[in-house]
Amino acid sequence: MTTHPATAPRRSHLYRLLFTSSLVFLSLLIPGVRQRLLVAVSSAPETPPAADSHDAAAHRTTTAVEAIALSTAAQANLGLNSATLLTINRSDYFRSIRIPGVVVDRPGRTQIHVSAPLTGVITHVHSLPGEAVTPGTLLFEIRLTHEELVTAQTDFLKTLGELEVEQREVTRLEQVAESGALSGRTLLERRYSRDRLQALLKAQREALRLHGLTDLQVDAIATERRLLRSLLVTAPEPDEHSHDEPLMLATDSDSARRMASNPAETQQEQPRQTAENGNSSQQHSGHLLVIEQLAASKGQAVRAGDPLCTLSDPEHLLIEGHAFAEDRELLATTAAEQWPIDALFPGRNSDEQVSGLHIARIAVEIDPQSRILPFYIELSNPRIRDLSGPNGQRTVEWKYLPGQRLQLSIPVEHWSDQFVVPASAVARDGADRLVFRRNGRLFERVPVHVLHEDTHSAVIADDGSLFIGDVIAGKSATQILMALRSKAAPVDPHAGHSH
Repeated sequence: MTTHPATAPRRSHLYRLLFTSSLVFLSLLIPGVRQRLLVAVSSAPETPPAADSHDAAAHRTTTAVEAIALSTAAQANLGLNSATLLTINRSDYFRSIRIPGVVVDRPGRTQIHVSAPLTGVITHVHSLPGEAVTPGTLLFEIRLTHEELVTAQTDFLKTLGELEVEQREVTRLEQVAESGALSGRTLLERRYSRDRLQALLKAQREALRLHGLTDLQVDAIATERRLLRSLLVTAPEPDEHSHDEPLMLATDSDSARRMASNPAETQQEQPRQTAENGNSSQQHSGHLLVIEQLAASKGQAVRAGDPLCTLSDPEHLLIEGHAFAEDRELLATTAAEQWPIDALFPGRNSDEQVSGLHIARIAVEIDPQSRILPFYIELSNPRIRDLSGPNGQRTVEWKYLPGQRLQLSIPVEHWSDQFVVPASAVARDGADRLVFRRNGRLFERVPVHVLHEDTHSAVIADDGSLFIGDVIAGKSATQILMALRSKAAPVDPHAGHSH
């Protein structure tokens, strides 16, 4: 049978229609086949009406950037210079804990109370509150009315006069006895009387020494036959602990000042500096003291032991740390090993660190209310200002003040031969820790293993990622990482275009 050529396309179209109808029927019966059919239809490629010249760039993949070049200005902006570009080397590291502390006075040393040695009336006050003075500076002049001292000096002069009279009588009788006109018994009795006066005079001399007078002062009384009635009170020497410190006594104020200005006349081992007019404050080899309070004024009558003024010696203070009871063993280990302690004083811009401190002592009891265990560290207090006014008054300011609060970094564990870098030299990138090694103008990204990290330092393992002599960025590692990421990020090819 012969088939007509026009029926072939019609038959092919019929076959396609039957195939499509069968697929639709199966999709209605079997959901899985329907889902696959929809996916196939939706993923069918479409021919774009017009090709965009930016499509190739949009699908281009980017590779990770491992180094970044920093200009001189960029390094300056990041604070990278000869001080912050660190050369890797091994060093010791102390794992530390933070403990609060406060600056306090040294008991029995910082505060010095000056009292009236004898009873009298204050005639001159030579120093003012807030003034800085050196040990030996004249503070007060007192006219003596001390009854015991006046009586002792009077009795001494009376006995001295009687002894001279008796000595002249013995001399006269000895001449008479040589001619035979006088019996020896009378001469012997006069000699016994002279010896008794000499013994009494010796006892009275010792009594004057007990009152604080020196041998030179007692000799001055015997020579001038005048009572010592002017007393000078000077600033004491904090490190001088002599028990027989003499009094500055003279017959009048002028001679007392001359005696004070010549240390040899007072038989003191430590030199004293006193101005002739009481207003000069020259340099002294000892401490510098500050007059905190004046408890007496001109014309005031004072008794022996009454307070005159209070001096402060702020050149050496203490830091009192406030630890818990469970930290006692750690503190004992730190004190025994003499590990260095850092004190961090809060500042306006950044903390000020004082290094190389050591624990002086740990308290023997715990505060029952706060449960705090105090421990103490010696602190040297430098001067930050030293001025002299037009009237000779000297004003000095010290860096640290009692009551000032701080933080103590107490080492509790020692690691030796480690790569120790500042904490700002390490950046976090997900699970990685990175440092940036300098290679010319390039800073290369180097993953490292951090053994320990705190707010100030990081300990890096010596696993071959870094070597001794490598130079790394000692700070701003996080900023360098951000710059590296911005360099590696792809640019939107359609930015600024509309299609």
